[in-house]
Amino acid sequence: VLKKALAKALVPFYPLAGRLGLDPAGRVEIQCTGEGALFMVARSASAMDDVLDDFAPSDMIRQMLVPSVESANAPCPLVMVILFKCGGVCLGVAVHHTAADGLGALHFVNSWSDIARGINVSVPPSLDRTLLRARSPPTVLFDYVEYIQKPAAKLSTGKAPFDTAILKLSKEQLRLLKSSGGEKKGLSTFKAVTAHVWRSACKARKLEGDQETRLYMTADARTRVKPPLPAGYVGNGIFRTSAVAKAGEILSNSLQFGADKINDATVRLNDDYIRSLIDYLELQQDVRGLQKGSWVIPVTDLWVISWLGLPIYEADFGWGKPVIMGRATLQFSGLVYIMHDSGVEGGLSLAVAMEPENMPLFKQVFYEELEALKQS
Repeated sequence: VLKKALAKALVPFYPLAGRLGLDPAGRVEIQCTGEGALFMVARSASAMDDVLDDFAPSDMIRQMLVPSVESANAPCPLVMVILFKCGGVCLGVAVHHTAADGLGALHFVNSWSDIARGINVSVPPSLDRTLLRARSPPTVLFDYVEYIQKPAAKLSTGKAPFDTAILKLSKEQLRLLKSSGGEKKGLSTFKAVTAHVWRSACKARKLEGDQETRLYMTADARTRVKPPLPAGYVGNGIFRTSAVAKAGEILSNSLQFGADKINDATVRLNDDYIRSLIDYLELQQDVRGLQKGSWVIPVTDLWVISWLGLPIYEADFGWGKPVIMGRATLQFSGLVYIMHDSGVEGGLSLAVAMEPENMPLFKQVFYEELEALKQS
């Protein structure tokens, strides 16, 4: 059923049936060859709970649950179905960001699940990549520090060792964070949680007060460009932005200070800014060093990605909706994903990568700060 439904889903999402390649500038491109997806089935002697208990992203989980290929012309979606002895099923999916960002990839997976249940695709995919094409001639109006790597000093890299952990926030803890903005009330979920993570990281890493710390984030361009991208847009509509402050400012002020920095960084992503950024990327001679997976960030910095707006628990292939969905691995230290927690109503789950020497204190500070808010 899954394999047949996948074949049907690839018809309207036909670029995903192609192969990945590189153009002369190192840009990843999709070659619409119609060769189809990589589909694998594996059986496990373990029960699903054995894998999910104390689940945290890791290279081992990535190798166990998500397929990978060493190929210059890799399939766009790599799919692995793992059948556990308890009857549980895990679906591991890898999709290159050039093919689709999180929203586009989940649109594909959720449409695939609808087809498996005999339901027509409710929102047809929009595949027009010209909607985010560079202008002629390209016109760059802003600086984009988020796409320029800092000189290598003391760095945390994808190859350097780091620990990963899943941190949970209850509905009540989230309420405390959102109401902790000092004179201003009602921080958004993303701003409150991200400001709290930023503050906890500065404290756990023992940053000096005058040290600069940069918080990288991503934002969806779909509703920010004019006209907005159509519903069902499948492609990469995600762009980087960042907030910067002194560590002492983050630590000595309320969460409102960090939230304001985050707000300023996201508000500037309007149509002019994004169109200029697309032109900037078009002018880069070699974009291979711009890809997040190839980056290094200083141990002063963080990269926080929100999955809060993604329909991560909607895929139902006929046996019910997922009990858990998350990242199989994290690429480098300082990377954080924020997502809804399926096991706790109104709660959140954070996947965190941190330097081994700083992770224990980070987790301690993360929850101590919450307890302090509760007592205040």
